[in-house]
Amino acid sequence: MPVIVEPEEHGDERGALLAYLRAQRGAVRRALHGLTEEQARSAPSASAISLSGVLKHLTFVEELWLRVFVDDPLPDEEKKRLREASFTPGPDETVEHLLERSERAAAELEKAALAQPSLDDTFVIPPAPWFEGGRYSWRWGLLHLIEEYARHAGHADIVRETIDGKVAFDLVFETGAMPEPDRSRGA
Repeated sequence: MPVIVEPEEHGDERGALLAYLRAQRGAVRRALHGLTEEQARSAPSASAISLSGVLKHLTFVEELWLRVFVDDPLPDEEKKRLREASFTPGPDETVEHLLERSERAAAELEKAALAQPSLDDTFVIPPAPWFEGGRYSWRWGLLHLIEEYARHAGHADIVRETIDGKVAFDLVFETGAMPEPDRSRGA
């Protein structure tokens, strides 16, 4: 990950997990930096994935998991409909709109995670065709979201580099997420 995640306060596991989740969210968001709507919607690699689609999908995933965490799951039919459309932004879903929605989802999830008395507290994941379901901890849930973002941040890196040659480090420095190193000091 080309971003420094500051160490947590000693014993602040929740803070550490949220910091890594923020870092992965940032990687996906930075992949859209400076692109036109057309570029953000393009799918220039062997996959049909666009950067706008990745952001829309991850926002859907974060919203969906928060509902599971707080025992407010979507009805199966609605969940299926939203999942099937999650990688395809609609005509009105601009990069700006998707970034705002992503920010709201992130704030809601973080608020819920910070309010949770313990990461050992659990929620129930209903069974799915690919998953047995069961009782899981908030710790597991946050780690799962980090995993989901990290997987798709890698996809976003490849798509972005295919669009204009910019790699994650270029975008980290351009957006100020991390200062460019002083290369005069050597490696």
